[in-house]
Amino acid sequence: MAREDLSRLLRKVPINPVQYNSDILNLTLRYLQIDTVETGFYRLILLLHSSNSPAFPAYIRCHCTAVVGGCFSVLGIVTFEAGRHIGRTMDDGSFGLNQILMIAGLVLLTVNGLLSLPLGGFLILWYISILFLDRTGYLERWNCTRVLGIILMIRTNKGKDTADFIARPRRFWRIFGEASIWLCFAVMLFLIFGIAASAISTAVEPAQQEVLPATDILFIPGVTSFVPIFWPILALIVAVVVHEYGHGLMARAHGMRIRSFGILMAGIIPVGAFYEPDQEEMRIAPQRDRLRMFAAGPSVNIVMTYFVVILLAVVSSGLTAKQDGVYAVGIVEGSGADEAGLLPYELISEIDGVAIATGDDLTGIINQHDSGDLITMLVSSNPIHGDVVFREVDVTLTDKKDYYYQLCDGDSQCESNVDGAGIEQGDAFLGVSGIRSADSAAKVYGLPISGDLSFGERFVQTAISPLLFSGVPIQNQGQTMVLEERAFLGAGTGILPSLLGIDVILGLFDFLFWIMWISFLLGVANLIPLIPFDGGHMVRNAGHIIAKTVLPKSNPLKIERIADQISGYSSLFVLALVLIPILLPRFF
Repeated sequence: MAREDLSRLLRKVPINPVQYNSDILNLTLRYLQIDTVETGFYRLILLLHSSNSPAFPAYIRCHCTAVVGGCFSVLGIVTFEAGRHIGRTMDDGSFGLNQILMIAGLVLLTVNGLLSLPLGGFLILWYISILFLDRTGYLERWNCTRVLGIILMIRTNKGKDTADFIARPRRFWRIFGEASIWLCFAVMLFLIFGIAASAISTAVEPAQQEVLPATDILFIPGVTSFVPIFWPILALIVAVVVHEYGHGLMARAHGMRIRSFGILMAGIIPVGAFYEPDQEEMRIAPQRDRLRMFAAGPSVNIVMTYFVVILLAVVSSGLTAKQDGVYAVGIVEGSGADEAGLLPYELISEIDGVAIATGDDLTGIINQHDSGDLITMLVSSNPIHGDVVFREVDVTLTDKKDYYYQLCDGDSQCESNVDGAGIEQGDAFLGVSGIRSADSAAKVYGLPISGDLSFGERFVQTAISPLLFSGVPIQNQGQTMVLEERAFLGAGTGILPSLLGIDVILGLFDFLFWIMWISFLLGVANLIPLIPFDGGHMVRNAGHIIAKTVLPKSNPLKIERIADQISGYSSLFVLALVLIPILLPRFF
C-alpha cells in the first residue's frame, strides 16, 4: 500500500513544500520498511551506491538523490533549514539496530572516501555522544534537538531583543526588503545562466570535463581540498548567523514574531543556522511580505560580502614588502635566465647596480640592451625556504624575436602578428614570465581603495572583487595567497601595523577573506530556484503574486496550484542542470 501511496504522492504537485517533503520521507520509509532516520540513512546510502537497483523505483531514487544532494552539496550549505521541519520526530534516542545501521552508514561513507578517516571517526563518536545525551534527557534540558540522526539543533532566545531593536525602523527594512527582491532575482538570473552554461558545456563534451572528487562536492572545512579548517569554520558561523538574522529582522519588520534563533552542528562543524518564526503568522502573511523575508537572507550576505571587501582592502594596506624588488612566476626553458640558474619566486633587487622595484623598472632596463648582452642581477632566495641568501647572477640575453618565432612553429599568421607587435631582430629577451613586485600579493586586494585608480575604476573593481577572488582558494590549494608571495610581505610602517605585527595582520586578513568568500557563496547559492533554498521559496511566492495579478478573479486554490506548478517544474529543471556537471563526466 505504501508503494501506491508514494507513487501517487510523487506524481502530484505539492501545495505545501514542507509538508510534501515530510510526506515523501514518511512514505519512503514505510515503503522500505524503515522506522527511523538511522535505518533510512544506511539503506539510502546502499541504494545510491547501486542506483540501478530494480527494488527501488527510479523516480524515488531521483527524489532521494535530490534531498541528499541538496543537503550535503557545496551548494547546500543552508539546506538543513528544511531538516528542522521534517526531522524532529525521528526516534526516541534508544540505541539498537537502527543506530548500528547509522554508524555502518558513516563507516561506508568513510571507506568509499566521501569522508576522511579522522572526520569519519569523529562523526561516529559525535553520533554516539549525542545519542547518549538525547537518551539521558540532557538535550531537552539544554533546549537542543537531534535532527537527521547526526545533526544537533542548538536553540537560543538570545538575540531576539537585539533583533527587535534593529528592526524598529520598519520603513527602512521594508525598503531594503523591496530592493532585496530585485537584487536577488537579478543574481538568480545570472546564476541560472551560469548553471545552464556549465550543463550545456558538460553535455556537449562530457569526456573533456574533469570529474569532481567526492570530497569536493561537499562543503566541509578540513575535508574539501581547497577549504582548510580553522578560519573557514569561524567564517561559516559568522556567515550563516548573519544570513538567518537577516530573515529574522525582515520578519520582525513585518510584524512576525521570532520563536528562537539557533545553529545546526555536526560535531564542531557548523552546517547551517536557522531562525524559527511563528508558523501561523508566517502562514497568513501577505505573499509580498514573505517574498521580502526570503530575499533578506541572501541579500544581507551579499551586502556583507562587499562590506568585507572594503575591510579586506584596508587590512591589506597594512602589508608591505620586506624588501623592494620583483620576482618571476615562471622561467622560460632554454632562455638566458634559465641557463643562468634563476629560479621562480627569487627576488630581483638590482640589475647592473640599478635598483629594481617594479616590473616597469625591469622592462625599462632590459629594453636598453640588445640580444647577446651580459647583465648582472642581484637576487635573493625566497624567505619561505629559510634564511634569505643573496647572490649575483650573470645572464646573457637572448633574441626576443627568435623566441616568439619559435613559438609560432612556422605559422605565417602568427609570425605576422609578432612583426606587427613591433618586435625587431636583436631585441633583448630575459626569459621570465609573470613579473610582479614583491608586494603584489597584498596590492591586488587593496585595489578598491587604491589612490592610483579613478572613482569609476575603484567602483568597478569593488563590484567584481567577489567574482575575481572566488577562485583563489581553488588555485592556491586552500590558501588566500601563494605562499611564496606571502613570504615577501611584512607589517607596514603605520602605528597600528607596527603594534599588531605581521602574524596578527595576516591572521585578520585570512579571517576576513574567508568571511567574504563564504558569505558570497552562501548568498548566491541560496538563490538557486530550488526548494528548500531561499530562491525556490521566492519563485513560488513570486509565481503566486503573478498568477493572482493575471487572474484576479480566479479561485484562490487555483492560484495556489499554479504557483506550486511554477515552483515544482522550475525546481526539477534547475536540479537537472545542477546534476549534469556533477554526474555526467563520471560515465565517460
